[in-house]
Amino acid sequence: MKTTFTLLLILSGLFAQAQNPTAVDTALTARHGPENGSLVIIGGGEIGDGIWDRFIELAGGTDRAFFVVVTNGTPAPSDYIATSLAGFEKRLGKDRFSVLNLTTVREANDEGNLRDLRRATGVFFIGGRQWRISEVYLNTLAHQEFLNVTARGGVIAGTSAGASIQGSLLWRGDTRGPHILIGDHTQGLGFLRNSVIDQHILTRNRQADLSELIRIAPQLIGIGIDESTAVVIRRDSLEVIGKSYVAIHDARSLPFFLLKEGQKYDLKERKVIPPPRRRGGTPQTSDEKQTTL
Repeated sequence: MKTTFTLLLILSGLFAQAQNPTAVDTALTARHGPENGSLVIIGGGEIGDGIWDRFIELAGGTDRAFFVVVTNGTPAPSDYIATSLAGFEKRLGKDRFSVLNLTTVREANDEGNLRDLRRATGVFFIGGRQWRISEVYLNTLAHQEFLNVTARGGVIAGTSAGASIQGSLLWRGDTRGPHILIGDHTQGLGFLRNSVIDQHILTRNRQADLSELIRIAPQLIGIGIDESTAVVIRRDSLEVIGKSYVAIHDARSLPFFLLKEGQKYDLKERKVIPPPRRRGGTPQTSDEKQTTL
C-alpha cells in the first residue's frame, strides 16, 4: 500500500482528471447507483446460471435483451473472450449481442462506432485488466452511451476487471500489474459513484486490501466481491447473489464485514437492510446477520 500522504494526494486530484474533454453526465446516477436501470458487478471466476439469469432479466429478458459486450479488458484473440461470447450466444443467440473493442479515445468519440450502444438494453465488460478499459473509454462519447443504457432502464454488468471499472476510483489499475493498488490509472467509469471495487477477494486473499484506503477516504464505500458472486445495485440498494461473500468496507465499521447471498445493504444510509420478518413475527437468526471481521 502506498503511504497515506501519497494516497491523499491521489484522492485530492482524482476527480479533476480528464484524459479527454468530452463532458459525461454523471447526474444519471443517484448518490451511488443508477437512478434508473441496474448494475451487476461480478467478482470473477465462474459465472453461475443465477447471475447470468439476473443480468439478462434486467436487460429485458431472453426475448428483448440486446447486449454490447466490451472485450477491451483482455487482448484479442483470447480463449477468455471466446468463452465469454459463447456464454452470450448460448443464452441469447448470435443476433442478440455485439462486440465492442475500440482501440483509441478517438474511436470512442466516433459517432459511427456507437450505433449498437444506442439500442442496447445491456452492456457487459469482460475481465482482464481494468486500465485497458479506462484508457480507451473514460470521458468519451462511448462512456456517455454506457451511462445512457442505465438511464433507459437497462443494465451494466461486468466481471473481474469489468467489476472494478464500474467504481469511481479505479483499484488495481496500474499498467505494471494488479499488485499495485493505486497506480497510473486511478479513475473508473463511475457507474457506481463514491466507490472503489475489488474482486477475487477470498480466492486471492484480498479481503482486507481496501481497509486502509477507506480509513483515509471515508467518503468512499469499498466493495470487495469474491468469485462466482455478484452485487446487484439500483439507486442506493445493494443485493448479494451467488456462491460466496461480499466484503463491505465502510469507515464506520472498519476493517470490513461480510454479506452473503440474499443479504442487502443501503449504500446511502450505510447500513444492512434487515430481511422481512417471517410470518408470525419470527426475527432473523444470527446466521442471517452480517459477519464482521
